[in-house]
Amino acid sequence: MLDFARLLERSSREGWRLLPLDLGVDLTTPAGELVASIMASVAQWERRIISQRTRDALAVRRAEGVRLGGPVAVPVDLAALIAARYRGGSTMRDIAAELTAQGVPTPRGGTQWRPSTLVRVLHREGVPMLPRGRRRLSPAA
Repeated sequence: MLDFARLLERSSREGWRLLPLDLGVDLTTPAGELVASIMASVAQWERRIISQRTRDALAVRRAEGVRLGGPVAVPVDLAALIAARYRGGSTMRDIAAELTAQGVPTPRGGTQWRPSTLVRVLHREGVPMLPRGRRRLSPAA
């Protein structure tokens, strides 16, 4: 709503017109501005209602004991191997290429490992990540 109001104000101040083609409303008239404002308010209300319903439904599922989100299907030994390779100085790209070449399935059953997947595995394992820009750990780290 605030963005819409600012856009209307700016168009008026700068002398150009908004033409909302899907509304069929002339925003240069008071009646057109009123109708567009009401429609923007209803759209905002609808977004908030959908958000609330989603939160409520997820809370019910959690209360039922349903595990939400994707499966964590990385075996403990694989997570340990990934962490050891990372600590040993391998880059995420190298580790991903190695796992892909070996045909190791990803946590979601895919065939292509990505560095971002490895970051999530290492995060779950509590492995500290390097600051941006550093590609390798020294073996002493």
